[in-house]
Amino acid sequence: MRDAIRKILEAIGEDLEREGLQNTPDRVARSLKSLTRGYTMDLETVINGAIYESPGDEMVVVKDIEVYSLCEHHMLPFYGKCHIGYIPNGKVLGVSKLARITEMFARRLQIQERLTEEIAAAITEAIEPKGVGVVISAKHLCMMMRGVEKQNSEMRTSAMMGAFRARPATRAEFMNLILYTG
Repeated sequence: MRDAIRKILEAIGEDLEREGLQNTPDRVARSLKSLTRGYTMDLETVINGAIYESPGDEMVVVKDIEVYSLCEHHMLPFYGKCHIGYIPNGKVLGVSKLARITEMFARRLQIQERLTEEIAAAITEAIEPKGVGVVISAKHLCMMMRGVEKQNSEMRTSAMMGAFRARPATRAEFMNLILYTG
């Protein structure tokens, strides 16, 4: 990877002997490995047994999970918030596992639409809830720094499964809970 980064730096006209760039290929390689570490993660390891029996069937919501990812089209960052809700069906996940599942998929080259659906599908696979809802709102540097250069745009995506898709009242409750600021 370091050799490829050196070639990129040369191709854009940089001097690899310049003081500030001497260790850049190594730093960029380490950075990219960290930013894409989701490829080395799997759902079972991420959950690490944190599935618990629960008789409850009321909606569980965790909002404002920070998301940092790289757009697969330009390899530029997009960042924002992920909101997750599910209705247990005898099992719940340890609360931190929702953030870890989000991180596992966000730390791959992504498009926001797929990221949203992958999170919902993973929660469904892990605990087979009555329903899952995931909403992500994010800013994309590929749109802010290049191309159309619109600084204040925000993309919102949702994935609704089970009761969240079948019952408008369930979907509305979830949306109200993630918008609630009190």
